[in-house]
Amino acid sequence: MKRNKLALIIAGLLLAPVTNVAFAQSTPAQSSETPAPQQAKQLQTITVTGSAIPRVDVETPSPVTVITAAQIQRSGLTTVADVVRSISADNSGSIPNSFTAGFAAGAAGVALRGLTVNSTLVLIDGHRSATYAVSDDGIRNFVDLNTIPLAAIDRIEVLKDGASSLYGADAIAGVVNVILKSNYHGVEGTADIGTSQHGGGFTRKATLLAGGGDLQTDHYNAYIGVQYQKDNPINNRQRGFPFNTNNLSSIHGPNSIGGQPSQNNGSIYGTVTPGTLDPNGSGNFVNGVLPVPGAVSQVLAPFGCGPKGTLVTNDPANPGSYCSENYVSQYGQIQPAMEQGGLYGRFTVKLNDTTTAYMSASYFEAKTRVIAAPAQIQTSTPNNTNGIALPPGNPYNPFGGAGQYALINYAFGDIPGGTNLDNHSARMVGGVNGSFMDWNWDATVVINHTWLNTNRYGALNYSALVNAISSGTYNFLNPGANSAAARAAIAPDYRKTSTSDLDSLDLGANRQLWELPGGNAGLAIGAQFRHEAQDDPFLNPGNMTQGFGNAITRGTRNVSAAYFEFNAPLLQSLEVDLSGRFDHYTDIGNGFNPKVGFKYKPFDWVALRGTYSKGIRAPSFSENGSSSSTGFTTEQITDAAFLAAHNNNGYTQPYGIALGTVANKNIKPEKSTNYTLGIVLQPTSWLSASVDYYNIKKKNVIVPGQTGPALANYFAGLPNPPGVTVIPDLPDPAFPNALPRPAEIDTAFVNAAQQKTTGLDVDIQAHFDFANNIHYISELSGTQIFSWSLTLPDGTRQQFVGTHGPYILSSGAGTPRTRGSWANTIMWGPATITGTLYHTSGMRNIGLDQDPTGGCLSTLPRSRPCLIGSFTYFDLTGSYAINDHITITGSIMNAFDKKPPLDQADYAGNNYNPTWAQSGIVGRFYNLGVKVKL
Repeated sequence: MKRNKLALIIAGLLLAPVTNVAFAQSTPAQSSETPAPQQAKQLQTITVTGSAIPRVDVETPSPVTVITAAQIQRSGLTTVADVVRSISADNSGSIPNSFTAGFAAGAAGVALRGLTVNSTLVLIDGHRSATYAVSDDGIRNFVDLNTIPLAAIDRIEVLKDGASSLYGADAIAGVVNVILKSNYHGVEGTADIGTSQHGGGFTRKATLLAGGGDLQTDHYNAYIGVQYQKDNPINNRQRGFPFNTNNLSSIHGPNSIGGQPSQNNGSIYGTVTPGTLDPNGSGNFVNGVLPVPGAVSQVLAPFGCGPKGTLVTNDPANPGSYCSENYVSQYGQIQPAMEQGGLYGRFTVKLNDTTTAYMSASYFEAKTRVIAAPAQIQTSTPNNTNGIALPPGNPYNPFGGAGQYALINYAFGDIPGGTNLDNHSARMVGGVNGSFMDWNWDATVVINHTWLNTNRYGALNYSALVNAISSGTYNFLNPGANSAAARAAIAPDYRKTSTSDLDSLDLGANRQLWELPGGNAGLAIGAQFRHEAQDDPFLNPGNMTQGFGNAITRGTRNVSAAYFEFNAPLLQSLEVDLSGRFDHYTDIGNGFNPKVGFKYKPFDWVALRGTYSKGIRAPSFSENGSSSSTGFTTEQITDAAFLAAHNNNGYTQPYGIALGTVANKNIKPEKSTNYTLGIVLQPTSWLSASVDYYNIKKKNVIVPGQTGPALANYFAGLPNPPGVTVIPDLPDPAFPNALPRPAEIDTAFVNAAQQKTTGLDVDIQAHFDFANNIHYISELSGTQIFSWSLTLPDGTRQQFVGTHGPYILSSGAGTPRTRGSWANTIMWGPATITGTLYHTSGMRNIGLDQDPTGGCLSTLPRSRPCLIGSFTYFDLTGSYAINDHITITGSIMNAFDKKPPLDQADYAGNNYNPTWAQSGIVGRFYNLGVKVKL
């Protein structure tokens, strides 16, 4: 009775915060209860992620969260990407499938602790996989979660601690280890369909798992898993304001609707203004032209605005007339069309009583179809055509007879635009394990090759555009009269195939040593030899494609490593673990990373644990190979003097700015110091909880040269340090003598001073049994970030937690301070119902890497004091077993149809943040399925 009272008190204290804060990802803390010695002899030992020594007590000195196949099914999530990215520790730099404008479009990645995707190591069955063939932002390597088979998953173990002492580079923030079924007997199939209440996104999915053979009696087991999923697109026009337009004038925000000459954003009907050559310009029609004094714009199309445009004649920012066009509604996509599928097979054979061998193979393909708005004739990069004009000799210049140029705003509506991405991953693994003279040993070979086919269509070729205007071969007045050959000449398809490879040989052995007061000491040793390569060619050779980023990444390296782990149960209540790994890289040299951990149990229901470790992240081939990249972000100018000089006109509104980076052969690897300190409680069999504090400090952090200080120096008229260049745009036609806005910032990678993040993880699980065979499970998991800061080489410290920074990182999603979820499941006979509440905290709409002064990235007055709201939504899932063979499943995702908070600054979604609030823009979503098991 005393123990139960104590348990109730502890449960009340731990669950009290739930009434105020909901945490992200429902993953239970593992049981910390240690079996008695006589029980341990009967229990099978297992290997837990973060340790190479098999153990009975699965609670290690490092915090590990396990997501079982049953939990995945109860969550209603249908892809590995959705499951892993819902982990509460996933934060800044996470990559969603919906970010179709990024370099890594069509892929998804996880970023534990907010240290970006390149500091989280993703393993399959404890072994590395090849990275996505294209780097995020042209910089960061990561494993595409879409290429991991969900149907064959046994569990996912998430190590929320540094693990370079065992796994080597990239395990600074933690490890996600996807563990597939080691064997399977039977036949199991699923079929699901789903659709959004608000239209779009219809999905269909099927899986099949079939296997046979028993290792004990037949000495073999073989199974195969097949899965397929196809998702229809969701278009912005299927959602309401403000997600279906970029005209926010009705809520006192900016009006960036298409067609405005002042914003160099033409409609498919075109606008022309009489102009002359700028005597200080280049002297040709591509740039340097000026409007004739007093001239006003007029619609180019002879019959005015068509069905997609609206005539505007009363816009003081654009004297004259133009056709406004809502490109967001007409072409914008909330979710691209995606089709993915593949198969996984495994054959295991028991060679003798002590030796087992297996071979597995998988092939997965993910297709993404992205639709883009028509290409604009005016772009600032890589070739500036913002001042382009039709010369007097062009047949479609309405002012040519008077010998005048026609400044033109125009979108090529007769040329469809978009990108097709086909990602493939082929992986083969072979392993042998056994025992010999008290040693357990294993040897594994991994061969993994990925290739990504990219087809970009509808983008303008600069030289072809100039030629078409010079020769008059493109019909601007009647685009429908253009031949297919004329369209293909001005906008040819651009194709490339990018590849990545990982080949490795992993060797490991472990054994028990002498007996200590707390049990037998354990030792594990191992070695690894691996080859890594990446080849991502230019998609835009010669920078001839207008408005399109560019990147090339080529590199190869060999890595050899040796590691050890020693575990000493010094007392029944005290365990100490020591590990270390030596790595030799052919491109960056040698490194050694140690780790020490402890677990102390003063009582059988309380465990204190902690770790201290060193870590390393090797430079990616984008950072130190034969590589360079140019990407784009949205720039909101906040410099008061600049805005005043341009009268705060359309030239100063948010626009696309190019960011170029070049690899640095002398770049150093990132190194980290990690420590964790936590407590695990299990006062009774129905309640377990863990609270873990983490502190990670990285030095030699690899970043592009800082753009924020570069912009500040540019506006202040100050020089930038060597290696940083700001390229100005063409002058503002309305104020040609004022300082032009910046068009491109070019930098080289540098080692910044340091990065530091601290925070707290909470995991609580409670389960109860009631009368009438009712079983109840409550699982709460959450992460609170206390600090996430970057100290620049000049000593400037930028704090990003709870803000929209780092803004130039990936999709600019920001660093929410709190993420978490609370799942509650009721099982009653054949029925199971789960409700999961997900929460992501709001943030200040600032990004110090974008604006070092801390200015608001949003121009909406209603956003003052510059805040973005939190996002909380609720998923409801259920299943009903008709009999032992057939189960009906269903779910209502985002059951209360919660809308995403307004986020004008995010450049991955139109006025919303898809990284944290994609469920909100999708809206209420229904799924219905059936599971058949034979």
